[in-house]
Amino acid sequence: CLPANQERFANGKLVTVQFHPSAQVVMTAGHDRSVSLFQVKNFLLYYNPRIQSIYLESFPIYKACFSVDGEQVIATGTHHKMFFVYDMMSGSIIPIQKVRGVEERFLRHFEVSPDGSFMLLTGTSGYLHLLSMKTKELIGTMKVNGRCTASAFTPDSSKIYSYSKEGEVFIWDVRSRKCLHKFEDEGSLEGKCIAVSKNNQYVACGSASGVVNLYTTDVCLKENHPKPVKAIMNLVTSATCVTFNPTTEILAVASRETDEAVKLV
Repeated sequence: CLPANQERFANGKLVTVQFHPSAQVVMTAGHDRSVSLFQVKNFLLYYNPRIQSIYLESFPIYKACFSVDGEQVIATGTHHKMFFVYDMMSGSIIPIQKVRGVEERFLRHFEVSPDGSFMLLTGTSGYLHLLSMKTKELIGTMKVNGRCTASAFTPDSSKIYSYSKEGEVFIWDVRSRKCLHKFEDEGSLEGKCIAVSKNNQYVACGSASGVVNLYTTDVCLKENHPKPVKAIMNLVTSATCVTFNPTTEILAVASRETDEAVKLV
């Protein structure tokens, strides 16, 4: 296929590429402070027309993500405590200068719950801030031991898996914000990324050594030292991205620290 963004290649590093939840649209965002939307054509002969680009002045983007209904794009910056919401229906860009109750120097990492109700901001010192997606106001805060490096919602949005720099995984109940269980990721010296499969069968934990451990969720909820179903050793640099395909048949593991380090398992 032709490059998705050939109508407007970014001037800097791309940090996000994401398909729209319901339309034939792909979004790119990156360090050149822009978010671009392209229509995806099914045919190899057609180019992918650019729908629009928005520019966020002096705001190199760290991460951008569609809301579940596809009506908003949320973008955090590389060195900012504020974030932006782009309303695609009205075409307006809304700056969220401060979330009351959240005291952080930077806000970078965030996750949106699959049911569209919540936004989880990862703070420093192990703090996790749960926000209402509708109002962008704080609902509650959780804290892991050490520093949190990655989090993932379960498919029904009832639980959150948080992976710490020290290689521990904490499982939270979203409603009560209580820690239900925690377990140690086998052999992990430093946690990097985590994913839960769409059918809630598996949890994948990627660490700085490049090893990705695959667990069944029922074992994760019961045992403190669960045994992985499989340890994926194909990456030689730090595993920075793990993601399941929608039917839980393929797991993609990748490292941004070297070229072409993407494996499909």
